[in-house]
Amino acid sequence: MTRLTGRRPLLRACWALAALAAAWPAGAHDFRVGDLVLDHPYATPTPPGAVNGAAYFRAIRNRGDQADRLLGASSPAAARVELHQTVMDGEVMRMRELPSIELPPHAEVPMRHGGGYHLMLVDLKQPLKDGDRIELTLRFLHGAAARATWTRTGIDPTFQLFQPEEA
Repeated sequence: MTRLTGRRPLLRACWALAALAAAWPAGAHDFRVGDLVLDHPYATPTPPGAVNGAAYFRAIRNRGDQADRLLGASSPAAARVELHQTVMDGEVMRMRELPSIELPPHAEVPMRHGGGYHLMLVDLKQPLKDGDRIELTLRFLHGAAARATWTRTGIDPTFQLFQPEEA
């Protein structure tokens, strides 16, 4: 077993830990807004000619003791952002707009591609393409609004910015 003595090995270990700590947030895909955790946000590219798009989260987790509610969202990429739920009506899948999405205490609410809740980007200013960045501001009942920007790469996004704002 090699024994590390002196300042140089200790200094190298400190630099390695500092580099690892600095890189950690860049790879993380969940972000907090008070007791809420926004897990792995993403958007999919739109087909040519599409005027609407969608944004998703793996889930929004409420780690608090108090229920919360997603009240709405906005984006400079679209004329408006609607909260939607996809439901099966017999053999037909339908979307319906919701006034809000409940976030029960100590619960996880999926907002995934392919079903359930999502954010509908209505009247896009330009098509959503791989590598583009999109900004969304989410409004919650209890707590500040949250602004998130991420790069679209299919369904594997990388967060670029997350900045809670004063309500």
